[in-house]
Amino acid sequence: MSEVYTVKVEEGKPATSDGKPSAGPVYRCIYAKDGLLELPSGLDSPWDFFRDSVKRNPDNQMLGTRQKLDSKVGPYSWLTYKEVYDASIQMGSAMRSRGVNPGDHCGIYGANCPEWIIAMEACNSSAVTYVPLYDTLGPNAVEFIINHAEVSIAFVQENKIASILSCLSRCSSNLKTIVSFGNVSAAQKKEAEEFGASCFSWEEFLQLGSLDWDLPLKKKTDICTIMYTSGTTGEPKGVIIKNEAFMSEVLSIDQIIMLTDRVAADDDIYFSFLPLAHVYDQIMATYCVFKGSSIGFWQGDVRFLMEDVQVLKPTIFCGVPRVFDRICTGIKSKVSSAGSLKSALFRYAYNYKLSYLEKGLPQHKAAPLFDRLVFDKTKQALGGRVRILLSGAAPLPNHVEECLRVTSGSTLSQGYGLTESCAGCFTSIGDVFSMMGTVGIPMTTIEARLESVPEMGYDALSSEPRGEICLRGNSLFSGYHKRQDLTEEVIVDGWFHTGDIGEWQPNGAMKIIDRKKNIFKLSQGEYIAVENIESKYQQCPLITSIWVYGNSFESFLVAVVVPERKALEDWAVEHNLTGDFKSVCGNLKARKYILDELRSTGQKLQLKGFELLKSIYLEPSPFDIERDLVTPTFKLKRPQLLKYYKDQIDELYKEAKGTMA
Repeated sequence: MSEVYTVKVEEGKPATSDGKPSAGPVYRCIYAKDGLLELPSGLDSPWDFFRDSVKRNPDNQMLGTRQKLDSKVGPYSWLTYKEVYDASIQMGSAMRSRGVNPGDHCGIYGANCPEWIIAMEACNSSAVTYVPLYDTLGPNAVEFIINHAEVSIAFVQENKIASILSCLSRCSSNLKTIVSFGNVSAAQKKEAEEFGASCFSWEEFLQLGSLDWDLPLKKKTDICTIMYTSGTTGEPKGVIIKNEAFMSEVLSIDQIIMLTDRVAADDDIYFSFLPLAHVYDQIMATYCVFKGSSIGFWQGDVRFLMEDVQVLKPTIFCGVPRVFDRICTGIKSKVSSAGSLKSALFRYAYNYKLSYLEKGLPQHKAAPLFDRLVFDKTKQALGGRVRILLSGAAPLPNHVEECLRVTSGSTLSQGYGLTESCAGCFTSIGDVFSMMGTVGIPMTTIEARLESVPEMGYDALSSEPRGEICLRGNSLFSGYHKRQDLTEEVIVDGWFHTGDIGEWQPNGAMKIIDRKKNIFKLSQGEYIAVENIESKYQQCPLITSIWVYGNSFESFLVAVVVPERKALEDWAVEHNLTGDFKSVCGNLKARKYILDELRSTGQKLQLKGFELLKSIYLEPSPFDIERDLVTPTFKLKRPQLLKYYKDQIDELYKEAKGTMA
């Protein structure tokens, strides 16, 4: 009997006569069986984490960036904990001198860099709520957030100042102070003044502050941050996160790593490249600050991402499936070009280690000899020192997770979370191989249950419990800013409804199988759970992205597909098709080739007849943020996709009906 990692703390409930669906039992993870983690007294703000680390390690390296000299990029240069602390206190004092008081709202707008963290800590020191403005939302969203959150001061990356100034005429009743991460021009200062605002360079603003001022009292119930989530529909929603939720999450990460691995310490280095405007990287960065570790930033250019990793040699790496997929593809192509003897040895070592991991041996004991002889080379893909790998934001494909567990020399945890759950609410345990393909168990701050979704056929009380994942506990958000209506939609009877469909596994881990919202009916009445279908088609190696569409007036599904460029170009050469990639995408034979491959993938993965595609459009360019087709975490924006591809969709239906008639 394999070990079970959750405990039941409450029985399930049957459906009620007033239409409330049935709910399954309530579970906690075994590490919280005697009670959920609560914030100890004496901790009131993330500022306490930072202040205590500065006391312990004032001279430790805290924030690192690569210096650009002429056109060359040099090694990492570092600010110490004490230097960042002083800058944060001085910035906090400068904010106060500009009339920014505890409880006011401060925007932070730009890519990950030391200034971002200093601005965040300046807010923490002064009990000011910080509001990230995302790098990837267009100017309208930035304007919406400034006004909706009543942002009175904003710290802004130098090359984003122009876009802030361009919307200032519509935000001027709120925004009075703009501080550049770098310099500002005289013309920009003048433009700001025309709208009653002042614009400062980083150094100028720093000079307004002093190191000697009384920091305000902070309370654990203060609002730490309001984080806007892009959402796949409608306006961005401001997720209110209080100090106690933010800090509980950080302490829970520490508790779980302490019980199952080795916690971060002052000699660990974290690589920060996922946007700090999102909760995932913010929580990880704060965890590193709490432990006195070092944080190195990427240059901000995806082409040099892996080069930055090689120079930094991090020990902790948080990624998303797209990045991990690229790493594994790189390892595989290196192996296959290494000659037959070396690739045979690699395959033998891979299968040998995998078999011992499957038997339950921990990462470092499964195949120590092969780790030295073979996998020492593959772990260099991430710089050679990584010991903790975390994956979040989207499901990690099984083959990628397996590849990383075997070849990276590191433990790997896949987690699941939302902005509303303050990042991770479930995490798999790094060295428990049976959690492969799941998001693991609830964090120690929360408990979870499934709620039945009868219209989709999901029953939380069946022997294979499935339903909507609902959460309750100490690391959840406190509602949506100025949107009580939306808050009441998702928090019912104290339970936060995530909108994701999960299935409890026998070992207590959770598997995400579907999304509640993206469901529609075909004209015959069959329910289509579109994300589940897309994830199956996504396993076809000839495509990079797919958006499946159907509605209740049509009896079948169509799709817009972004093909894998190299695969389609190779096929075109074999079939003597000339012309560029775009014209190949428009070719009927090419469309038929990819449609046939998709249908055969679907059949292999047991899709039902009505879930198989009847017609597809090949789109040469990836779905992107610029055309508003995906969110910053690359989730499809379905209403926008439909608007953008309306003509192609109409054409696909017409065409498919013509061939069916």
